[in-house]
Amino acid sequence: MPPDCDAHPSPLTLTSAGVRVALRVQPGARRTGIDGTRVLDDGKMVLALRVSAPAEGGRANAAVIKLLAKAWKIPKSAIEIVAGHGDRRKSVLIAGDAATLHARLRAWLAETTTGGPSL
Repeated sequence: MPPDCDAHPSPLTLTSAGVRVALRVQPGARRTGIDGTRVLDDGKMVLALRVSAPAEGGRANAAVIKLLAKAWKIPKSAIEIVAGHGDRRKSVLIAGDAATLHARLRAWLAETTTGGPSL
């Protein structure tokens, strides 16, 4: 992980397989969208999402993958939920070159959280 990550908390974590992203998902929302980053009570930073799909039969998880693939312009097949299948707190793994993905997602986060283009 780059040395500046401790100084700038992020929901992103480099892994040998790609980048892991911490999420907080609200299923059954009125609208689907990305609300930016949030710091939870335990101090962990997450990317907050809303999906209109209910948390039944994996529908909300499928909606999360579809939303992230569209926002990040990557194939749905590159995104896998690796933790929290039945929980609002989830971790997804974005498969690929970790350094390239990390730089791309950090730039996207900076643009998203500073009032850049929205979905």
